[in-house]
Amino acid sequence: QLPTGLYKKVLVILHDTVLPYMNEPTLMMDFLTVAYGIGGAISLLALNGLFILIHQHNLEYPDFYKKLYNLLDPSIYHVKYRARFFHLTDLFLSSSHLPAYLVAAFIKRLSRLALTAPPEALLVVIPFICNLFRRHPACKVLVHRPSGPGDISEDPYIMEEEEPSESRALESSLWEIQSLQNHYHPDVAKAAAVLNQSLSEMEDDISGLLELSGYELFDKEVKKKATDVPLEFEQIRGLFGKKNDIFAEHFSLD
Repeated sequence: QLPTGLYKKVLVILHDTVLPYMNEPTLMMDFLTVAYGIGGAISLLALNGLFILIHQHNLEYPDFYKKLYNLLDPSIYHVKYRARFFHLTDLFLSSSHLPAYLVAAFIKRLSRLALTAPPEALLVVIPFICNLFRRHPACKVLVHRPSGPGDISEDPYIMEEEEPSESRALESSLWEIQSLQNHYHPDVAKAAAVLNQSLSEMEDDISGLLELSGYELFDKEVKKKATDVPLEFEQIRGLFGKKNDIFAEHFSLD
């Protein structure tokens, strides 16, 4: 039982300063699998070491994707290890041999969690989801269902289900991304609108977005130069300033 702080320090450096110099890196299998099962930031940090053991030393981990799926909670968009997590998750989901139900479960869970994510995280996760659609065309039914939207009266996706195969993600739709098309940040709304069109075959490079911070987004907006200055405006009516705003019937700005 290691202290949490020590666990994190070990796992941060394990994959590049310990494993490459061990004669038998497989000796770390038990340590990493136990760390991966702890949950939270420790599980995120254990991904690096597990990735090396799985890809270079033939580690078999039957419940790996189930545990990775259950790591997806609201905190992944806020932790300081977010860039590392999305980079590794992108690698783990890069194989075209993964079943459609598994990838659809990841897409749907990421989309649901995106409803409460900050803009800098959304600018990463939306291209991330688009890349998953490019790799796994069978999942496009989440965006364009051939039988039409009338078949879904309510979302069948079960968010609380820990087993991806039982989450019913393939029966659902990505109404969450459509909601983000009305996001207050214009860059997020523009990124979400990409799913309204047919996706290009070339994957988006998300490496430059992984370290994006809220400060950088704010700084970019502040430094923008206004080219067109509106000379007329429509007088505000109602709480949110829209003509047919239902709030205008119940609230007044006076």
